[in-house]
Amino acid sequence: MRNRPIIALSVVALAALSLVGCSSQPKADATPTSTAAPDLCTAQVASGTSSDAVKVTGEVGKEAKVSFDTPLEITDLQSTVVKKGDGDKISSGDFIQFALTEFNAESGDKNGAIGQTEGSLLPQQVSATSTLGQVLGCASVGSRVVATMPGDEDYPATVDVLDVLKVVPTAAWGTAQEPKAGFPTVKLASDGTPSVTLPSGDMPTKFAKETLKKGDGVKVAEGDAVLVQYYGVSWNSKKTFDKSWGSTPFTVQQVGTGVVDGFSKAIEGETVGSQVVAVLPPSSAYGEGEINDDDLTGQTLVFVIDIIGVQKAS
Repeated sequence: MRNRPIIALSVVALAALSLVGCSSQPKADATPTSTAAPDLCTAQVASGTSSDAVKVTGEVGKEAKVSFDTPLEITDLQSTVVKKGDGDKISSGDFIQFALTEFNAESGDKNGAIGQTEGSLLPQQVSATSTLGQVLGCASVGSRVVATMPGDEDYPATVDVLDVLKVVPTAAWGTAQEPKAGFPTVKLASDGTPSVTLPSGDMPTKFAKETLKKGDGVKVAEGDAVLVQYYGVSWNSKKTFDKSWGSTPFTVQQVGTGVVDGFSKAIEGETVGSQVVAVLPPSSAYGEGEINDDDLTGQTLVFVIDIIGVQKAS
């Protein structure tokens, strides 16, 4: 089976979320399995005659320029590190920001480029079993890697140049803001996992949010895809009903759809690196009706949301 083209990774992820529709919104708790992370260094595919034949010029983080004899014969997935970065090595499970320039192996023409500008590509998780992880291995931040990928009847052979730009934190890193009176109090564990204490008094009847940390990244807008961590508490039951912490960050495939209205309102207008706490009355959550725990109908919800990355709508 052919490896999936790297340039399609983020598109495939968004398409998969759209297929599952509303089931992709944060409702069901996921129980992670505890297994040792495979080693990326040993998972990296070997270099070979095809990947070594590609000469690359240009600055890391910018669109790459390549030269190679065409057509370039590619029989298997190969990877050659053409520049070693001086940053930290990536590990299995990390979310990374990378840039990609892709070329047709037969003609040498550029297929496209993505990730060179902030907000053009969501952070991607690397693993020893993914094409991305097998191409990059445990490359250091600042590295540039050439991958040559064989084609099939659906997709022609490609030459891909990948730049490892940074490892993205999975908790908000923005500057702490002065908390507002009357909002739930949020405390953070050492890994960023939040806990929520609800204030006394009447339950809110209108949507409200406050920014707990102000990030320095791209601003979220309607239609964007956003990578978040979230923690949800029911004001009615005082219990946690859902969270991404302990599993993997959640992708909002398109702000304004796919999640409840209040979740979109909470992150729209905020910047990457920010943390917000939002109070959602039933009208902004799962609707008015008889209160029950099965579908959260009639309940006022509190979300703590860390904004990890954004991919701007095209």
